[in-house]
Amino acid sequence: MTSSSAHSRKALSKIACNRLQKELVEWQVNPPTGFKHKVTDNLQRWIIEVNGAPGTLYANETYQLQVDFPEHYPMEAPQVIFIPPSPLHPHIYSNGHICLADGECLFEKFAERDMIISNHNYILYDSWSPAMTVSSICISILSMLSSSTVKQRPADNDRYVKNCRNGRSPKETRWWFHGSKV
Repeated sequence: MTSSSAHSRKALSKIACNRLQKELVEWQVNPPTGFKHKVTDNLQRWIIEVNGAPGTLYANETYQLQVDFPEHYPMEAPQVIFIPPSPLHPHIYSNGHICLADGECLFEKFAERDMIISNHNYILYDSWSPAMTVSSICISILSMLSSSTVKQRPADNDRYVKNCRNGRSPKETRWWFHGSKV
């Protein structure tokens, strides 16, 4: 959600409420390792604590994810961002936006339109499946962090963050992928 649309966000559908309540119960019984759901009274926005896996560049570091669920979850992907300060990672922008893909992520502006050149899987947006859960998203994010060999921002961090200043949602971004090293 963009900042402006957060206030006008539509209420969750009955299907979304039921699904999220089921996921929350499952989370309480069997939480993914390295994650803690911070309890609030807002089913539509979850705050999740992320602990870096032992033996990785992010060991002993703690971050927070914000997960905003759309009206038609799980048919539509949630918006998932790190609450700044976000981890230094080649797929995580300083504003918390995450490019969860298997190649290098670069945002590209072309003739005032975003451009995507990709055959990569981007599970938070283009390759979302209703079979995915908050737990599976968290495991993917921890895997992405754990496999990193460098702590650095994406090459186009400043340009991307500047483009997002007006509250642009990462779900409105089209990514340009190249390479396969993280």
